[in-house]
Amino acid sequence: MINHNKEFEGKSVVVTGAAAGMGLKITEGFLEKGAVVVAVDINETALKNLEENLREKYGSEIIGRLICYQGDVSKQDVNENMINKAIEKAGKIDILVNNAGIAGHSEAIADTTNDDWDRIIDVNLKGPMFAIREAVTKMISQPKGGNIVTIASVAGIKGCRSSVAYGVAKHGLVGLCEHTAYAYMHEGIRCNIVCPGAIRTGMSSNPELENEFGRARILSGMDSDLPIGTTDDIANAVLYLASDNAKFINGATLVVDGGVSCN
Repeated sequence: MINHNKEFEGKSVVVTGAAAGMGLKITEGFLEKGAVVVAVDINETALKNLEENLREKYGSEIIGRLICYQGDVSKQDVNENMINKAIEKAGKIDILVNNAGIAGHSEAIADTTNDDWDRIIDVNLKGPMFAIREAVTKMISQPKGGNIVTIASVAGIKGCRSSVAYGVAKHGLVGLCEHTAYAYMHEGIRCNIVCPGAIRTGMSSNPELENEFGRARILSGMDSDLPIGTTDDIANAVLYLASDNAKFINGATLVVDGGVSCN
């Protein structure tokens, strides 16, 4: 059954990494509440499954507000095209959610290759920069500005809790969004950050690929019984920051990790 709270009715939203995990739940939440959503993912099969599952769950009405777009968010043209698809469909871009990201394998700096570094930085930091730049360019000319929510990580505030490239990228996202929030606050553009901790996404881990040295350093001193959140926890945070209930929240970093980063 569709949620009758239509607080995002008439809004156009772009969500990256939309076909699985946190992105899927975020996409579903916006659609339930009335938005038009451009769902972006590199995995075309996953996008088709997303559309089929939503059609089965909600019916054809909600599918009429879903635009699936397959693309690699590390590429400038993909980021520009996804923003413009929202404008073509709805005449504007109200909300951008930068969710897509890839993780490393706990590599410390001495064990990080150039390819590791470039791959993680390109997807996790360079791509969101392209998306935010394009969104801001369009939002400036809109009467009501716009709203950007970016998924970083507790690795963006505790850099020792990840591979070095991932930590650097997520720290960079925090800085990118704080800059955007301050630079464009008089243009009606808000830009906030969500920093998840451990979230149960259904993704399979590959412990055989982990860097043993880096993994040991990451886990040292941490609680052996870490709290694990759900994709709903992150979607709820994103939808709150994107809503009018958060209209005076700008440049904030909302940590959603059950308290892990307090250590």
